[in-house]
Amino acid sequence: MSAVTDSGSSIEVSPDKPGISNLLTLLAVASGRSVDSWQAELAGKSYGEFKPIVADALIALLEPIQQRYDAIADDKTYLNSVLKQGAEAAQARAYKMLSKVYRKAGFVERVR
Repeated sequence: MSAVTDSGSSIEVSPDKPGISNLLTLLAVASGRSVDSWQAELAGKSYGEFKPIVADALIALLEPIQQRYDAIADDKTYLNSVLKQGAEAAQARAYKMLSKVYRKAGFVERVR
């Protein structure tokens, strides 16, 4: 596991520790807890102990999204219906715009 950290060993938000500050912020967002509560809990822990905690929190946050993505990606019928609907909507808009262009340019309107 690799993440940029800063020199030193304390796990705290600080302007001179942008790497640790970033990881603490990510951990707070992923877990729904405050940065302060994480700083207190992680006091005295090493960067090596800290990084897997951040990774696990991010995995837990993203896992439902990944599962939903996989379910949608596996449903080819659904994907094709969405693509078809999008293509039909785009074509309708394109014909409307093209009709305006034809009228402005003085061309005979195309028959659909």
